[in-house]
Amino acid sequence: MPKAIQVHEYGGPEVMRYEDVALPAPGPGQIHVRQTAIGVNFIDIYFRSGAYKAPQLPFTPGKEGAGVIVALGEGVTDFRVGERVAYGSAASTYAEEVVIEASAAVHLADDVDDKTAAAMMLKGLTAEYLLHRTYAVKPGDTILFHAAAGGVGLIACQWAKHLGATVIGTVGSAEKAELARANGCDHVILYRDEDFAARVKEITGGKGVPVVYDGVGKDTFPASLDCISPLGMFVSFGSASGPVDDFSLALLGQKGSLYATRPSLFAHASKRDTLDAMARNLFSVVASGAVKIPVHSTAKLADVQQVHRDLAARKTTGATVMIP
Repeated sequence: MPKAIQVHEYGGPEVMRYEDVALPAPGPGQIHVRQTAIGVNFIDIYFRSGAYKAPQLPFTPGKEGAGVIVALGEGVTDFRVGERVAYGSAASTYAEEVVIEASAAVHLADDVDDKTAAAMMLKGLTAEYLLHRTYAVKPGDTILFHAAAGGVGLIACQWAKHLGATVIGTVGSAEKAELARANGCDHVILYRDEDFAARVKEITGGKGVPVVYDGVGKDTFPASLDCISPLGMFVSFGSASGPVDDFSLALLGQKGSLYATRPSLFAHASKRDTLDAMARNLFSVVASGAVKIPVHSTAKLADVQQVHRDLAARKTTGATVMIP
């Protein structure tokens, strides 16, 4: 019987248990995958803690992974047994084996290894929709990306630089600042030590930036709005420091007729054509070497509690991958 991480009640890392789990046969439109690598993301913490509710308890966390198909459900014609696949918006991936919707999987390119795939699907596809679909970054833009040394940040800042943007990144430590500079950031701000809004205005000659990408949340709001030029966009895609509190829409008017959005990967990836296009875009930019996927630590699936402690404490940079 395969092993998986089970959460029987919401709480801290200690609620995750490494247990035997019975796996059903794949149903219509599903595939059975033996996983070779599993991605770890902040959204997994939100589900484990109960900030986001799972469909039922107990549940297995995880959205991201890579592996080999061992069985196909009825009606699945786009995949074959023995094929390598990867996914960033699946369900219950903290497991040795998974049964997932085929619609969540993409064919894994031969020149992308399993660890890289598991590290980049959710974070890389997130960077793709942020930079290409939420606000389309173009040559000459100057953008602000919070948590530039995080999993999404390291990918997105390299990619934005490749697209011709000047990239301002915020980080929490001097060590992370060096990493951000090595991964596409032209300017790095230590947001715990400096007034980042004032620094952005200084860097941009008082103009501000057309877009702020914010996966931090509570700690960087509402100061993020003070970085944005009139008619610019505030993109909130995560809340690593806690959620942004409710605010008056009038604030957007006062700050310069700004736009604010809270996009998600799942909304973008729900359309097969869009998901395939996003994956092709991601694989091509990685295969070309323009964007390197930083896997900074690997851990055993059984050690998931410590993995979550390190992630929540923001001790990690880049991606962490668990090996079943």
